[in-house]
Amino acid sequence: MRTDDRVPAALGAVCWAIALVVLLLLGDRVPDPRWLWVCGAGTALGAFGIWYVPRLQRKRAEDEERRARPPA
Repeated sequence: MRTDDRVPAALGAVCWAIALVVLLLLGDRVPDPRWLWVCGAGTALGAFGIWYVPRLQRKRAEDEERRARPPA
């Protein structure tokens, strides 16, 4: 069963980006500045997932196709 796993990665990245914007708007009222880094890392990892997932699925499909072919 094939799914488009970019959607959850994009949704996660967008949620982390929104959280980052909210924290930036709060300014000095942020209880711990490390949360800015957490949100930034979540956004970056989500963006990486959007880029990486199609390549991973393509590679897996190629490997599966190669295994399905009879040996020459």
